[in-house]
Amino acid sequence: MTTGFAPRPTGLSTPSPATGAPTRGAAISVRGVEMRFPGKDSDVLALSGLDLRIEQGQFVSIVGASGCGKSTLLRLLAGFETATDGVIELDGVPVRGPGPDRGVVFQDYGLFPWRTSLENVAYGPRRNGMSRRQASAVAQEALALVGLDTARDRFPGQLSGGMQQRVAIARALANRPSVLLMDEPFGALDAMTRSSLQTELTHIHESTGTTTVFITHSVEEAVNLSDRVVVMAGGAGSGLCGHVIADIPIDLPRPRDVTAAAFNEYERAISDLIHGDGS
Repeated sequence: MTTGFAPRPTGLSTPSPATGAPTRGAAISVRGVEMRFPGKDSDVLALSGLDLRIEQGQFVSIVGASGCGKSTLLRLLAGFETATDGVIELDGVPVRGPGPDRGVVFQDYGLFPWRTSLENVAYGPRRNGMSRRQASAVAQEALALVGLDTARDRFPGQLSGGMQQRVAIARALANRPSVLLMDEPFGALDAMTRSSLQTELTHIHESTGTTTVFITHSVEEAVNLSDRVVVMAGGAGSGLCGHVIADIPIDLPRPRDVTAAAFNEYERAISDLIHGDGS
């Protein structure tokens, strides 16, 4: 059964480097979403009847066993795929494809190896019509936000994995998106770098107020970062399509102590839901 959630308002915003106008997160509405993929003998139903509401400026993590549809949902939010049925809206506007209002960060950094950090981050603003000078200013500010302003002239091959992921996050933020979509962005990093980037991401979210949807297999990471944790079940081996089984508000102050009893209670309850499948 899905746990109810009373959204908390947020007033977080920062000026857009290019325009001076405030950036704010967008509310996300997913209603009755179904997703089918063609299979060898018949269609594969990945998601069915999925409903989810994310309020403006919230940080929401989605967790669940492999194959439950987490990444499929994120790709639908990004506009990379089109749902078979149902409606996905940002601030009441239907999602009909990719757009600069959504920044996407994957586990694979996807940086251009022949471009410097600054050039990688400035690429999106340039494509969106900014002058070289404007795009460079936006890119420098985004790199400073992730703590990499001194690495602006380095190429990806000269950066550690954690630094490359910071560049990827800066690149997503440079378009001033109202929604940040992150699919296992820290999954390939060592524990120390992962912890450091979690702290960085919390600071970024607090300073930008961007609505964030974060896919992870780590329950600890989800509890540490999120306003809410959405648990999905279904998928391969379950005989069910992907669906939401719980929506849990995380009522803990930030920064969060991962050793605290209350933190561990959240982590244990969410892990039990995942391993019990909740189906």
